[in-house]
Amino acid sequence: MLGRASGRHLHALAHNLDPRPVQHRRRRGSIGSQRARGRARCSPQDVDADVVALVDRVTRRMRTAKRVGRTVVLRLRFADYTRATRSHTLPQATASTETVLTTARALLAAAMPTIELRGLTLVGVAVTNLSDANAVQLALRLDACDRDALDVVLDEVRERYGATSMTRAVLLGRDRGFTMPLLPD
Repeated sequence: MLGRASGRHLHALAHNLDPRPVQHRRRRGSIGSQRARGRARCSPQDVDADVVALVDRVTRRMRTAKRVGRTVVLRLRFADYTRATRSHTLPQATASTETVLTTARALLAAAMPTIELRGLTLVGVAVTNLSDANAVQLALRLDACDRDALDVVLDEVRERYGATSMTRAVLLGRDRGFTMPLLPD
């Protein structure tokens, strides 16, 4: 029914005979987080606050894992349960919260007319095209301000005093939603 080659392969797999090498300790290809919004209508400010919280969480995980990425992905699920993703590839790899947040907000602004028309039940942010932070080609910085140092300090404060010890002003008083335990990166 399957043909000679497919049948042989399926029979071997069914009897636990698989010649393919096991790839252990392979690093993940993306780091992301998402938040279910429910079916109630939400304002653009609520969606923006969710994106801010998601970007903070994703970039903190990236820096903890010593990873940088180039492609920012915005994942949306509408009220009719259709899905859409929007992505943008940056010129250089980064784990900077400000850079990823600016890109995610631009993607959200482009999708906002569709969100207002169809409703939103889930929003997610992911960074793909990951590589090791130590193996990235360094870029010549032409600006004097080092925003990455702020991210490092915030990560250290959250590590020492807990994830809720510091937050952005736009997130004060908002429900953080449920957090799931994370697998190691």
